Amino acid sequence: QVQMIEYGGGLVQAGGSLNLSCVNSGPDFSGYAMGWFRQAPGKEREFVAAIKRNGNPTYYADSVNRRFTVSRDNTKDTVYLHMNSLKPEDTAVYYCATSLRYWDLDRESTYDHWGQGTQVTVSP
Repeated sequence: QVQMIEYGGGLVQAGGSLNLSCVNSGPDFSGYAMGWFRQAPGKEREFVAAIKRNGNPTYYADSVNRRFTVSRDNTKDTVYLHMNSLKPEDTAVYYCATSLRYWDLDRESTYDHWGQGTQVTVSP
């Protein structure tokens, strides 16, 4: 059974950085594409970033491109989201998710398993 747990959320000032990690306890982590999504209060969950099983290529939402970096370490069954130059509008619960598919990685429906989420709060 695939289970993911996110770590690294917290409170940071605007302009600061945070690093999220997501550990996958299920089998064959390297066979999955991985995605990060976020949901702000009162808003729908939205795509943030995705990475294919070998680490390349990566995909980003326009709102985070050049500020966030997604990476993975298949030897540790872990995917990371490095967030720089954070803005108050980045405040949300961040979720990681796995997919056996390698297309439409910006769509929620592509993903099969989700973590419980970790809160990121960016103060002005």
